[in-house]
Amino acid sequence: MASNLQEAEVISMKSIGEGSRVCLDFVDKLQPTEGILVGNTGHGYIMVLAENRTTETYPARPFRVNAGAIHQYAVVDEEKTAYLAELKPGDHVAVMSTEGYTRKIAIGRVKIEKRSFIRIVVNVDGQEISATLQEADSVHLLGHDDTEKQAIQLQQGDRIMVRFDQPGRHLGEKIEEEIVEM
Repeated sequence: MASNLQEAEVISMKSIGEGSRVCLDFVDKLQPTEGILVGNTGHGYIMVLAENRTTETYPARPFRVNAGAIHQYAVVDEEKTAYLAELKPGDHVAVMSTEGYTRKIAIGRVKIEKRSFIRIVVNVDGQEISATLQEADSVHLLGHDDTEKQAIQLQQGDRIMVRFDQPGRHLGEKIEEEIVEM
């Protein structure tokens, strides 16, 4: 699955207000190069890295991914997604690495809190992919050069890693259908 990552150019970032944010606390430590794929639509997903970094406002939490807004899709395995709102303790999620491997790790806790969000939109070969992430210094994305990019520091033209997909899902399973998602 990691080989399916491709480079995307950031075209916009916008503060959009408060909502319900989901943190996934896994039952194992994650490496700084590991994370999960999340996105607003089935067009694709942005790689959000584990909270392995100490920032000005947060201590490192190497077991956690701050996955973003409750409505988003998370990639749970090669062919299946789930809404962040549907994930629960005991579920397994695909945790990807920049080194090219994927491992399935169980969720130990799902933490939902009210937080401020930014909407990040990127472009991959003319197709937009977006994610709604917490507007916090603890949220890091995978940069095109395998470095971390702090989500709140992104600028138009920055390049991050994403996984392109085709929309059309029913209960997380891919289906053939004509669908419009924005």
